[in-house]
Amino acid sequence: MPETESAGSPATPPVTRGAHHVGLTVPDLAQARTFFLDVLGFAQVGEKPDYPAVFVSDGVLMITLWQAADPQGAVPFDRKNVIGLHHLALQVENGAALEALHDKLAATQGVAVEFAPEPLGGSAIRHMMCTIPGGIRVEFIAP
Repeated sequence: MPETESAGSPATPPVTRGAHHVGLTVPDLAQARTFFLDVLGFAQVGEKPDYPAVFVSDGVLMITLWQAADPQGAVPFDRKNVIGLHHLALQVENGAALEALHDKLAATQGVAVEFAPEPLGGSAIRHMMCTIPGGIRVEFIAP
């Protein structure tokens, strides 16, 4: 690529416009739905019982939750050896919201907090990481 051009420059605008949705396969659809609705405050925006899948949204991002066909035979995620989604990062309003969410998650059955809110790479941005019911890693970030 010539030095005067770069990916994403006005001469070559991105083809995409942000995330529409993320699809996650879960071992227990009811448990995942409950987590997103009751713990994170998402709304259920759809369902496909014969698939089976549930669609939840925070008003900005939609997440499709699919029931794994054989949860007992599924291989748990290994961030160093599995190709694919490493984690899902969701933004929260501010640092106070992140701290409150940390407290709520730490008290939620099936959630394992990997690390409590801390600065992201020495910046003013704070983040935390956890594993939600079903074993999916989720990062929460506060600007």
